Amino acid sequence: MKHILFAAFLLSLPFFVSAQRSNSGRSAEIEAYKVTYLKEKLELTPEEARIFWPIYNAWQSEQSALRAERREKMISFRKLDEIENLSDTEVQALITNELNFKQRDLNIEKKYFARLKSSLPIKTIGKYYRAQETFKRELLSRYRSGNRN
Repeated sequence: MKHILFAAFLLSLPFFVSAQRSNSGRSAEIEAYKVTYLKEKLELTPEEARIFWPIYNAWQSEQSALRAERREKMISFRKLDEIENLSDTEVQALITNELNFKQRDLNIEKKYFARLKSSLPIKTIGKYYRAQETFKRELLSRYRSGNRN
């Protein structure tokens, strides 16, 4: 049954995602796809799911808030002309801020890893980390192949 639901979701994904959607809409769709993907890969028992999903949701919420804060405070390093117009001190501050955001992100991950570890078998957590990586690769592969739908 899980496989049928997952296959149905994959087949219907092109109808949900379109080029005209806003980034927030696309992010919500990617997150929905990710949750479906994780459910398929993790194969949690009902008890494990009862423990895992609230922790996962809190983790994602905290990371999302951090990413939003980062977007508000950062000048894109992709825009070289903006960097060229900044002083060395300003560029150094941007880099330092970026490193601080990365550290905060790592701290969030460590916090939620500890919560998962105290509540679930370590192999289940290992499956989660592996599923996270395979999901990223799959999403990147779809994007690169032009199948963004």
